[in-house]
Amino acid sequence: MDKIIEMIAAETALPEKKVASTVALLDDDKTIPFIARYRKEATGELDEVEIRRISELLTFYRNLAQKKDEVLRLIEEQGKLTDDIRDKIASARRPVEVDDIYRPFRPKRRTRASMARDKGLQGLADFIISCLEVDSPEEEAKKYLNDDVPSTADALQGARDIIAELVADDPAMRQSARDLGHKYGIVVTAARDPEKDSVYTMYYDYREAVARIPAHRILAINRGEKEEILKVHLELDPAPVLNMIYRSYSRPGAAGEQMREAINDSWQRLLAPAIERDIRSELSDSAHKQALQVFSKNLRSLLLQAPVKGKVMLGIDPAYRTGCKWAVIDPTGKVLEIGVFYPTPPRSDIAGTEKVLTRLVEQYNIDAIAIGNGTASRETEQIVASFIKKSGHSGLAYTIVSEAGASVYSASELAAQEFPELDVAERSAISIARRIQDPLAELVKIEPRSIGVGQYQHDINARSLDESLAGVVESAVNYVGVDLNTASASLLSYVAGINTTVSGNIVKYRESNGPFKNRKQLLKVAKLGPKAFEQAAGFLRISGGDDPLDNTPIHPESYKVSSSLLKLIGASHEQLGSEELKTKLQSFNPVKGAEELGTGLPTLRDIIDALLRPGRDPREDVPPPVFRQDVLSLEDIKTGMEFEGVVRNVVDFGAFVDLGVKVDGLVHISEMSQRRIKHPLEVVSIGDIIKVRVLSVDPAKKRIALSMKEISSTISPV
Repeated sequence: MDKIIEMIAAETALPEKKVASTVALLDDDKTIPFIARYRKEATGELDEVEIRRISELLTFYRNLAQKKDEVLRLIEEQGKLTDDIRDKIASARRPVEVDDIYRPFRPKRRTRASMARDKGLQGLADFIISCLEVDSPEEEAKKYLNDDVPSTADALQGARDIIAELVADDPAMRQSARDLGHKYGIVVTAARDPEKDSVYTMYYDYREAVARIPAHRILAINRGEKEEILKVHLELDPAPVLNMIYRSYSRPGAAGEQMREAINDSWQRLLAPAIERDIRSELSDSAHKQALQVFSKNLRSLLLQAPVKGKVMLGIDPAYRTGCKWAVIDPTGKVLEIGVFYPTPPRSDIAGTEKVLTRLVEQYNIDAIAIGNGTASRETEQIVASFIKKSGHSGLAYTIVSEAGASVYSASELAAQEFPELDVAERSAISIARRIQDPLAELVKIEPRSIGVGQYQHDINARSLDESLAGVVESAVNYVGVDLNTASASLLSYVAGINTTVSGNIVKYRESNGPFKNRKQLLKVAKLGPKAFEQAAGFLRISGGDDPLDNTPIHPESYKVSSSLLKLIGASHEQLGSEELKTKLQSFNPVKGAEELGTGLPTLRDIIDALLRPGRDPREDVPPPVFRQDVLSLEDIKTGMEFEGVVRNVVDFGAFVDLGVKVDGLVHISEMSQRRIKHPLEVVSIGDIIKVRVLSVDPAKKRIALSMKEISSTISPV
């Protein structure tokens, strides 16, 4: 364990003491959000990203240790384990290094080398490897002639086959060859059918250095190859690799010629194909990790978009033949009415639609309309915008909502349980409206991979994707906190320490016993024991309950300290959120206070912050969605125009921005900043409202190129 902690500390550049404390907490089944928020003294105030990285590396190195133990056992069973091999395995830092060491001992299928050994030619190979200048491999080869080896040429060929495999299995040679491949290799792609049109045309005759090719191009090339559109290979000049091997295996005289011939064969037949596989695999793994990071950051930004509170919403799921399903929901998300109108072809009943809209707006005092961005969205948007202009309701506006994952949710078992009497489209309309009211509460009901804010997410290992995205959702939910008396079972299931069964039991308890009055009542919920309570309590909020502290992120274990603090400054629980309490807390010295109260300084700072802003939603600091009253078309967009748009997705090569037309514009990474940036996420996140300038418009291909440069204000509030 000490060795693993040492390696994690070295890789993360964190003190070993902090790493060791964090590992101990993880091994005690403490969740990452809980550790980051409530064990700051133990971890030295490591944030959630650092703790998650420690957790990932802990799993990686423990799995590596298991692999090493297994390889040591297998080599020892062959009676070939030496101290040198043991030391090499112990010092290996990656699974591929362990594989390289084990390769010579791995049981092989029948190869040219194994057939040569069966013919008794191992001794001749050993002779050539250890040959002195005066020795003659040809003369030595005569000693090995028999019915299976009729000539010296056959004997020498067999010996070279053995040497070729030996060279290819040499761990040092393989690693050096891989390093040279990464340094000098070229990824080359070509079309299987150059006449065939596809989205991969830029790769029909393409070359890029292994050292420079970005992750998104690797993923695109891999997909093109998988779809049998592209042919892909790694081009590597053999000279640097061969020269490196020659230096290691050079021999004098005739033996040197035999060695050189064996090395050339080893490279062409064994090593080069293996190195190409290894490098392409490493490139793919790296690209998948990059795609996973981008998806995770995008998902977090999407989940933490500002909720639109206190508004009555009309959600519309557009369609053609089957009509546009709609749903009116109150500020709490309760469904008030559902229905359907037919403003789009083939019926095009605009008058009937406007009549329904007029009734709904007047009957329910609708504040805003949310329109899904799927099929018939454009036509529906035009009709809604026209209605708003005619209606005379100055405050009424609409916004376009991403439908990504809405159909997945609507057809899910969860949606069927929530709205058993409704059809799929009606559930979708409700979901679209609720996504504006509270994005986090609604989006947690959808499988994260279906939300559609990644790049090539369908090419990523499903298990890795699900684990990573589940961690993102968990992080976002616990960062915001959850109202214990209104949260759905889906939302509660992401709270630290609570699983699906317990979240369902919380809802059942609430339905049977009424709203929770205090956090201690959680201990009465079936299967929610002290350990789960410890993990979850601080992230669950109760508004208007018995204790005002229950509506803060202060953990119950710190209530005593919180009460002592209030007493110390001459305040009471009832004053939470008051200006008088704020004044007292702002003048309080936390360093001195931590000593007086006998608590850690990080915990005391968090308590003070929570007392200053009880019930605060951190999403309040995020710009709200953009609501519009008019509509633009692609034909309205001209080069040089400036717009305010919303970032809908961020990928390695840029960001897609919603300008209010059917097509999202692309800000290429080169047009994001005057300074050089490594990734678009350095500049923008999903949900950001930015000002952009139109560089070009291609109506035929439905493409808009945008720039964030040379604009007076890059980020603008709504």
